[in-house]
Amino acid sequence: MTASMTAGLAQEVAAAVDQLRQITVQVRTHRAATGAGILWNGGEPEGPGLVITNAHVVEGERATVELSDGTAARARLVARDLRRDLAALEFEPGRAVVGAVVRDSPPLRVGELVIALGHPGGLTGAATLGIIHRAESDREGRTPRWIRADVRLAPGFSGGPLADATGRLVGVNTMMQGGLALAIPAVAVEAWVRRSQTMAVS
Repeated sequence: MTASMTAGLAQEVAAAVDQLRQITVQVRTHRAATGAGILWNGGEPEGPGLVITNAHVVEGERATVELSDGTAARARLVARDLRRDLAALEFEPGRAVVGAVVRDSPPLRVGELVIALGHPGGLTGAATLGIIHRAESDREGRTPRWIRADVRLAPGFSGGPLADATGRLVGVNTMMQGGLALAIPAVAVEAWVRRSQTMAVS
């Protein structure tokens, strides 16, 4: 790889991180930061916005979400799936916000660069870079349960985005297992959000 190619890739990743910081929120319960969340959409005009995070990040049915510019908003839990470790929070943005862009194609490949964002140890919008460790193929038309990536996730990354080098969302970071990061595939989260449109907490 030439120096110009390396510099170009570095600039592309830095631009993706800047973009991802705009869609990554801090989730707080009982005034303590418990993890990250993703601005799934900014809401319709004068309507609520939606944040997706892990179920284990949200304690109870109320939380505070802090946007990238430092503004905070009260949020309420509108859907939870303990099996998939997903939770949806509804909030009033107070301003126009941009939601995540989900990558639906092409399929992830082993060795592809991915970026994770979160808020470890009080650091807001920290980023880490790694590669796809294993690309699980779809079986019988089903979306793989996990994306496995060689990315180091510290406490505070839970519920935050895993994205490709262009900033498109590929997964929701959940936990470390065997030295690898596990993320829920974004397409599976999309399907869950559609099924949860009634937003009944389960």
